[in-house]
Amino acid sequence: MMLALGAQDIRALVPMRDAIEMMKQVFALYSDGKTITPLRVPIGMPDGSGTVLFMPAYVPAGESSASAVGAKIVSVFAGNPAIGLPTINALVVVVDPATGVPLGVLEGATITALRTGAVSGAATDLLARPDASTLAIIGAGVQGVTQAAAVCAVRDIAEIRVADINPQSVATFAERLSVWAPAMSTRVRGVPSAQAAVDGADVICTATTATSAVFDDAWVADGTHINAVGAYTPEMQEIPDATLARAAIVVDAVEAAMHEAGDLIQAIARGALSPERVRVELGHVVTGAAPGRQDAAQVTFFKSVGNAIQDMIVAGAAVERAQARGIGQTLALT
Repeated sequence: MMLALGAQDIRALVPMRDAIEMMKQVFALYSDGKTITPLRVPIGMPDGSGTVLFMPAYVPAGESSASAVGAKIVSVFAGNPAIGLPTINALVVVVDPATGVPLGVLEGATITALRTGAVSGAATDLLARPDASTLAIIGAGVQGVTQAAAVCAVRDIAEIRVADINPQSVATFAERLSVWAPAMSTRVRGVPSAQAAVDGADVICTATTATSAVFDDAWVADGTHINAVGAYTPEMQEIPDATLARAAIVVDAVEAAMHEAGDLIQAIARGALSPERVRVELGHVVTGAAPGRQDAAQVTFFKSVGNAIQDMIVAGAAVERAQARGIGQTLALT
């Protein structure tokens, strides 16, 4: 029997704080060479209407999780909103690493939002000042919401400033955040500009599709920590070159960042950043192989382009917990 788990099931089975600890664990395993992540395989539709991506991964057992293997299938069809459908849809499939028997199929958009927020939560926990209390969110979409939930899980955030070019996204942000972090929704304040969000913020999260910097370096105070989860192609950019030039840089995976992270790729091409400065992975900080924050005035920067190992550790845990608790729909495949 295989389990089917929806969005509400996933949120109940893997709370944000648990997912943050899973991200620390899985990236430590990654940096130690113990995970398996083949290149994702994109299949473009012949008519150009969209792309379907297949992202497989294997995660070995860790201190607090069993091994997991499977794949996320993500589709991106730009014309979908015109017919009332989401642009992005996703499923995660988990199979038993001992037998290959299918164990579960999970709603993938929730997994993606949860794990993307959680890795920034892990980076914030390791790199932000302990007294950080003001959070700036630039990009109020789905990813921005879980960025906020994750940062609030690891720091005592008193104010969440939200800026977006879409006023409607800002207006609904608090309501959407309440799904993930009910106690934090009253601390949300929509602001009219990125500058109003960034000025004096202790933590900044960017989750946009921008192709140029979304704030000025002059607005970033000493001691700020930045999580950047947009700019996941070489053509995109969210972070000013000047900020990268003065920040301590940590990435989820060096190889992927150097091929996909537009912020870093463009800054290097312009001569604003040396490639040698992009060498520290989150897993290195988790294990102590590389230092985290050095002093209270240091600007720290974490860049994530995403990795299927994140999906797999969360999905594997969700299925394991669902089996133990009797949660989810069972599907008979034979």
